[in-house]
Order: sequence, then structure tokens, then C-alpha cells
Amino acid sequence: MLTGVMIAGLVTIVALLVIRIGPAPAPPLPALPDQITLPQGVTPQALTFARDWIVVVGADGTILLFDRQTGALVQQIAPPAAIAD
Repeated sequence: MLTGVMIAGLVTIVALLVIRIGPAPAPPLPALPDQITLPQGVTPQALTFARDWIVVVGADGTILLFDRQTGALVQQIAPPAAIAD
């Protein structure tokens, strides 16, 4: 009987740890600075802050390069055809 109680207690402790610890939620994307205006139809999927630039990758694979100081769009790079399909 004692063995059964100990096994049940161990299973309960393991179950509580698994439920309590569980998978961590994905971290939120950093906020897009106010001075940056995305082109029509671009949904940001990734955001990178470099020393002089802010790089935004759109859902369709488009890469947008913005000046960090002014927020002006400096360059827009379309994805290669193999990625866009």
C-alpha cells in the first residue's frame, strides 16, 4: 500500500511540474518606431535594429531598409522568385 501511495504522489508531483512549467510563450516583436511608415500592404514579420538602420522583413519576404535617424525608406529589396512562390 505504501508503494502505491508513493507512486501516486510521484506521478502527481511530475504532472504538476509539467503543467506549471509548460512551454514558454513566444516573445513579442519589438515595437516599430513611430517615425517609420510601412508601405501599403506590408505586414512586418521581423525587425532588426542596426547602428544606422532599421531593417523590416515583410510577410512576403520583402526587405525594407530605413534610416534610423529620419525613418526614411532608403531601400526596398524584393525577395527572389524562389522564395516568393
